[in-house]
Amino acid sequence: MKIQELSPVEGSRKKRKRVGRGQGSGHGKTCCRGHKGQRSRSGGKLRSGFEGGQMPLQRRLPKRGFTNIFRQECIIINIKDLNRFEPNSNLDREALRKAGLVKNEKGDIKLLGKGDISHPVVIAVDRVSKTARAKIEAAGGKVRMIENKTSLRPVEG
Repeated sequence: MKIQELSPVEGSRKKRKRVGRGQGSGHGKTCCRGHKGQRSRSGGKLRSGFEGGQMPLQRRLPKRGFTNIFRQECIIINIKDLNRFEPNSNLDREALRKAGLVKNEKGDIKLLGKGDISHPVVIAVDRVSKTARAKIEAAGGKVRMIENKTSLRPVEG
């Protein structure tokens, strides 16, 4: 089989509707727009969701909840994710980003205690849970807190 012998499956490709090409095409004269009315005119487009003056569905339905404009994004890292690093390595935002654990630049890094770690590491994060701190220190490591001026929460020791 050669590339020039390839063709699409029968019935998978549909011919384009060519309007305004005479009566014989079946799409001549009004060009599938019908007679009179706003949609038959040139430039007679309606915005999406417009229901002819009737109250639109989007406005008829009740609204629930709210968006907290003061929400702070957290990048979650678990203890089990730190096993890939060498023992006694210094982990900061840049090292975690190179390893693929931190993907976006915005948001505080929070260390959570899911999983176990077998070797000591020194890690610098914005926030840490009590269990995560206990597991790192039990393995002989250390947790340093990054002083973040944009964070609304007080920095823990």
